Amino acid sequence: MSAQPFIVGLTGGIGSGKSAAADLFAELGAVIVDTDQIAHALTAPGGAAMAAIRESFGDGVLNGDGALNRPAMRALAFESPEARKRLEGILHPMIRQESERQCLAASAPYVILAVPLLIESGAYRERVHRLCVVDCPEAVQVARVMQRSGLDELQVRAIMAAQASRAERLAAADDVVDNAGSLEALRTQVARLHSGYLALAAPPGGL
Repeated sequence: MSAQPFIVGLTGGIGSGKSAAADLFAELGAVIVDTDQIAHALTAPGGAAMAAIRESFGDGVLNGDGALNRPAMRALAFESPEARKRLEGILHPMIRQESERQCLAASAPYVILAVPLLIESGAYRERVHRLCVVDCPEAVQVARVMQRSGLDELQVRAIMAAQASRAERLAAADDVVDNAGSLEALRTQVARLHSGYLALAAPPGGL
């Protein structure tokens, strides 16, 4: 068996339903490597990135328990592109290293590498064999994010404006999941893609 697994990159704009799609792939047996979860672990109390973040930004971006204060850091990053670049300079190499470790350790036919900003990061595009985009109309994205987060429409659209456009994601996609409908419709599409990914991941010549 090859040391390098078959990797499917999974991405989509905020509110598109990436997590729901990833959960369905996991139910079918795929290993999920989620860079958001890795980032949360790195910035939790005692996380591997926290010493460097504290040294770079000071105690103002820390919670009382030593974890990253996400609202404070988000506000600073929005106000200062330089601050955002410094944060990315700390986190991105650690996320990349840990995601690569998890992909290589996976014992499944294929790996779903879930990366919210995969289109924006050329480095991740080079690491995946297929790119699957979870898509829905922008109005649906806005409504979902407003409902779950309490942000207003202007705030949600500001986040969306900082991401790749829907057209850019669709142009880069090898596979597209339409998540404007029901969970069952999503499940049907994921099952079809799962069968295709199993076939693509199979070693040449069969068993």
